[in-house]
Amino acid sequence: MFKIAHTFISPDHKPFVIAEMSGNHNQSLERAFAIVDAAAEAGAHALKLQTYTADTITFNGTSDEFVIKDENSLWKNQNLHNLYQLAYTPWEWHEPIFDRAKSHGMLAFSSPFDTTAVDFLESLDVPCYKIASFENTDHILLKKVAQTGKPVIMSTGVASIADIQESVAVLRKNGCKDLVLLKCTSTYPATPESTNLLTIPHMKDLFDCQIGLSDHTMGIGAAVAAVALGARVLEKHFTLRRADGGVDSTFSLEPDELKNLVIESERAFLAMGKVNYILSEKEQKSLQYKRSLYVVEPMKAGDVFNEKNVRSIRPSNGLHTRYYDEILGKKASTDIQAGTALNWDLISK
Repeated sequence: MFKIAHTFISPDHKPFVIAEMSGNHNQSLERAFAIVDAAAEAGAHALKLQTYTADTITFNGTSDEFVIKDENSLWKNQNLHNLYQLAYTPWEWHEPIFDRAKSHGMLAFSSPFDTTAVDFLESLDVPCYKIASFENTDHILLKKVAQTGKPVIMSTGVASIADIQESVAVLRKNGCKDLVLLKCTSTYPATPESTNLLTIPHMKDLFDCQIGLSDHTMGIGAAVAAVALGARVLEKHFTLRRADGGVDSTFSLEPDELKNLVIESERAFLAMGKVNYILSEKEQKSLQYKRSLYVVEPMKAGDVFNEKNVRSIRPSNGLHTRYYDEILGKKASTDIQAGTALNWDLISK
């Protein structure tokens, strides 16, 4: 079982839904507050930021190696330093944003991107840490985070199984006792075909910890399906309106979608239940509306039962339909009114 503050994450607890603000505040603190309020209204259990500056995450270089060249990237041809300068959350905003989330009863934490960010977040006494996919092999960062002794949630995108094993070992060796791994496909947006949710139970067995999903697909279908496979943490990027733009807006959920994710993921969790073939009390009461054999035409004593005067209909007060073939061709022992439930006494021996 994994615990953050007073929140439990386990197979026996409903999914923990994280709203990821990222850079969707569009450099407006008031918009950031509005995102927090909307996430709380939608029922999210936590609000997550990213803690870095352009200078702590990259170098202000102008050569091609500092420019995104991926033809399929949302940020094609953008300089890394310029992109992160646009997307980062000012550090002086963190405390008021966290306080806003706490006022709604939400947990609030962040993804640090270097050791100075960890020191800063420690000064704000965050309840846990999130390791982003692109930092999940940075052993310098992993050691620093683990040494805080606080719970860690780590995304596993852009990492091989060997990378994940090594990073988990680094975290555990340096003091991390509570760990959640998030299955993650680090493409933006991700496609359902690339999500590979069947990895979730395999990860749970392999790493002996709770598993979740950091989901970059459009909509909520993949995240809800993940719950059925054991995911108990769901992280989705969140914005007020995709049409407002922003670095991550394209693959972010809007308030109504986040609300549906919270509702439907909990329904999926409740629906899992247990292996069960025993009828519920309500089902027991419905047994009377199953089919059975009825006489549906008036019959005289000695008339032969046939396919016209005996039918399988509701309710279930007559003989079971398993006896249908056995009864055809036999004779009525007495006069029978149409609409009579068939029983053995009405059949000549």
